[in-house]
Amino acid sequence: MQHYTSMTHKRLYITFLICAFWSVLPFFCLTAEGKDFVVVIDPGHGGKDPGAIGRRGKEKTINLNVALKLGALIRENCKDVKIVYTRQKDVFVALDKRAQIANNAKADLFISIHTNSVAKGRTIRGTETYTLGLHRTEDNLEVAKKENSVILIENDYEQRYAGFNPNSAESYIIFEFLQDKNMEKSVQLATYIQKQFKTTAKRIDKGVHQAGFLVLRETTMPGVLVELGYISTPDEERYLLTEAGTTALAKSIYQAFLKYKQQNGTLHEKAVAQPVQAETPTRQPAEKKPQAKQSAPASAQVSDEKPIFKIQILTSDRKLPAKSKQFKGLSPVGYYQENGIYKYTYGESSDYNKVLRSKRQISAKFKDAFIIAFKNGKKMNINEAIKEFKRNR
Repeated sequence: MQHYTSMTHKRLYITFLICAFWSVLPFFCLTAEGKDFVVVIDPGHGGKDPGAIGRRGKEKTINLNVALKLGALIRENCKDVKIVYTRQKDVFVALDKRAQIANNAKADLFISIHTNSVAKGRTIRGTETYTLGLHRTEDNLEVAKKENSVILIENDYEQRYAGFNPNSAESYIIFEFLQDKNMEKSVQLATYIQKQFKTTAKRIDKGVHQAGFLVLRETTMPGVLVELGYISTPDEERYLLTEAGTTALAKSIYQAFLKYKQQNGTLHEKAVAQPVQAETPTRQPAEKKPQAKQSAPASAQVSDEKPIFKIQILTSDRKLPAKSKQFKGLSPVGYYQENGIYKYTYGESSDYNKVLRSKRQISAKFKDAFIIAFKNGKKMNINEAIKEFKRNR
C-alpha cells in the first residue's frame, strides 16, 4: 500500500512538471475549457477558377498547398482546435458558400489564403494581409476587384449578391459606412501575420490594409485575407512554387495564429479597450506633470456626456517612442491597449465632422486610418456613436 501511494505521488509530481513546462512555452495551444476553437481555412479560387496565373503556376494550387500545410501544423500541435476547410482539393466553391461554411461552423476565426498579381510591365514583391473595410488606395481597390470578380462566373450572381458589381467602384461605397465589430481582432491577427512573414519567411512586408472583400463581408467572425506574394513577378513565383516557400509561408501564418489564440482563444471574452493615454511632451517640466493629470477629469466629464471621436492611425505589438518616425510628424499622438496590441490615435473631439475632416487631411500619410469612438473611457460602437452625435446636434 505504501509503495502504491509513493508511485501515485510520483505520477502526480511528474504530471505537474509536464503541465508547468508546457504552460511556459510561447507558442503552445492551450486547451480551451468547454469549447473547441474553430478556425476556417479558405484556400482561394479552385476548379474552373484558377485565380492569378503565372508563367509556370496557378494561384489556386499555391493557395491550396499553403492552406493544407497550415491546417496540418494546427492539427498536429493544437488538439483543442477544430479545423474546417472550404475546400481540400481542386474544386470550385462560390464566395457566399465559403462564408456560409464558416458561419455554419460557428467559427472563431476565418483565414482566406490568396496569391497576388499585377499587369505585365509592373514588378512588385512582398506579402500583405487585408481586413474588411473601405479601400484607402486604388491599389487596394484593385486587389478587392480581382478577388471579388470570381462571382462573375457564379450562377445568378446579381441576385445572390444583391446587385453587387465587382468591377464598379460605386458598388464599394457600401464599405464606407461599414465598421465591422470584428475589425479590431482582425487587424490584430493581420498584424501578427505580417510580422511573421517578415521574420519567419523573410518576405518583404507590404503591410496590413483594408478593402471590400465579399468573402469577409459575409462572415460573422474575425477574419483576414492573406496575399502570399506576386505570382506575376518571376522570382516570387519561383519561391511560391517551392516546397520550402510554401512551408515557410504556412509556418508564418501558423505562428501568428498561435499568438492570436493565446490572446483570444481560451477566454472567449470581448476585449475592453483601456482609456486612451496622451503622450507627454518631452519638453514639459517634471513639476507640471501633476497639473496635466488634473486636467484628465475634465476630459472624462465630457466623455460622460458625449462620445469622443479619434482617428486610429496604426497598431504595434510594442510601445513606440513619443517621437517615433512611424507617426510621420503627427502630434500629439495618443494610444490605448487592446489584446496586447498598442493602438495609436490622432486628434479627438466630440464633433464627428471635425474628426472626419482631420482624417481626410492626414489620408495621404495614413491611408488606412479610420475613426473610432470612446465614451466613459471605453471604446464604443462607431455607428452608435455617430447616431448619438446626430441626436445631440
